Amino acid sequence: MRIFRITFHNQGQVYQMHAEQVSQGDLYGFVEISGLLFNEHTTVVIDPAEERLKDEFSGTSRILVPMHAVVRIDEVEKRGQNMIFDVGDRSNITPFPGFVPTPEK
Repeated sequence: MRIFRITFHNQGQVYQMHAEQVSQGDLYGFVEISGLLFNEHTTVVIDPAEERLKDEFSGTSRILVPMHAVVRIDEVEKRGQNMIFDVGDRSNITPFPGFVPTPEK
């Protein structure tokens, strides 16, 4: 099974998630993420960030993320931890400019 680690901006925060499939979405300018992977907790220790993401995306079959919000997509050997980073004013990540040219009619 292929595993992808996707990092993207969402409302002033940076999300890092793992999924089975990443592709160009049917909507122009969007990246489609499906098959989200979350830890199945077999121990007593529960990660609150992981639980927050699991609650936020429960019942979601796919996510469409604007292309300019994606920071990085990596294919990894094994699944890591899903996280949310609070960017604030100290970020060294600069989002790509929001202008997306469209073909003329």
